Amino acid sequence: MTLHSFYPIFDDVAWLRRTLPLGVKLVQLRIKDQPAALVRAQLLEARDLCRAHDAVLVVNDYWELAIELGCDWLHLGQEDLDIADITAIRAANIKLGVSTHDEAELERALALSPDYVALGPVYPTILKKMKWHQQGVEKLSVWKERIGDIPLVAIGGMSVERAGGAFEAGADIVSAVTDITMNDDPDARVREWLRVCP
Repeated sequence: MTLHSFYPIFDDVAWLRRTLPLGVKLVQLRIKDQPAALVRAQLLEARDLCRAHDAVLVVNDYWELAIELGCDWLHLGQEDLDIADITAIRAANIKLGVSTHDEAELERALALSPDYVALGPVYPTILKKMKWHQQGVEKLSVWKERIGDIPLVAIGGMSVERAGGAFEAGADIVSAVTDITMNDDPDARVREWLRVCP
């Protein structure tokens, strides 16, 4: 299965209701610090919305719910890997994407035979406090050489204007968050993304 090259990440299913009809085909739902019942309800709706729009839903972090709800994709950060049951995830036929920032994390990710590897932040990001400084597009080329045919996701400070450079450096997929959610016209911005992503 080939993943679409545009990969927005949202913190509420309302964004999926809004952007899936625009043509988004790959999306991550990343919910933090919410009650378990709300998370479950959002993931359930997101799963059904994505199926209705022939889109791929990637669940961030909640691996047990992903298994329970029959979701197809999961994204785990390095801290998530410490507690997730990878054997159970794979037994449920869930595909796995993993965040990486340095060589040690990349080695750890590759040992899991991931279905994609994410590198970030490529540029400075305002989304969350990180101990990692910007990686730069050059590191995308290094990562792509290391991982070969595994899809490479560029994340962190990405914008429509920066997408081309990330693709040229070796990224297969570009992920965006605040470039959409903090835009004055998010719908128009999504359409721009869909135009620049092959």
